Amino acid sequence: MATKPPPPRPAPRLYLATPVVADPARLVAELPALIAAADVAALLLRLAPGDERSIIQRAKVLAPVVQNAGAALLIDQHFGQVARSGADGANVSGIEAMQEAMPSLKPDRILGVGGLITRHDAMVAGEAGADYVLFGEPDSNGERPSADAICERLDWWAELFEPPCVGFAATLEEAQMFAAAGADFVLVGDIIWQDARGAQAALAEASQAIARGFKSSLAHSTVAGE
Repeated sequence: MATKPPPPRPAPRLYLATPVVADPARLVAELPALIAAADVAALLLRLAPGDERSIIQRAKVLAPVVQNAGAALLIDQHFGQVARSGADGANVSGIEAMQEAMPSLKPDRILGVGGLITRHDAMVAGEAGADYVLFGEPDSNGERPSADAICERLDWWAELFEPPCVGFAATLEEAQMFAAAGADFVLVGDIIWQDARGAQAALAEASQAIARGFKSSLAHSTVAGE
């Protein structure tokens, strides 16, 4: 009896990083339509420096707006303020930060981990219970791997491991490439907010790029399986 082919993987979804937020007022007005228009799965809140109270307050203002629009709100780095702000989780950088964040976030909240320089680091994060691994984001010096290197890492992870993988796309071309390579989510940020046409138009184009990449990966897997 012939074995059934494995079901196709779900289409990758958008993960939107905010601009660095000092005052959330503009985002409060803009986000509901933006999230709904492009099927944004989650929002990564990048916060301007501030004391603990201001961090909690800014996240607390945005959390219901994002959640009521059907997306999850994750705070970038500030995992200690997640519970009190009503956010759904945090994204941290590196194994040490992950280990520090685990007790306060797991099992009830989302813990995503980037800053994974080596394959070993990524495997450690996945085995420890990270809800996703992130590849391709800039380091503290603004440097990041080549797009081809990020694709290789996404393809490797998607082939072998169960936790979702996220590709950080700095261009629309990268968004398409990472969707084709196996990313479960494509993280976009500045390319959306800095687009002269407006965030909604840019996000729609990013969504289309992801769809093209996913379609090409399905076509390739179909040909390979013949």
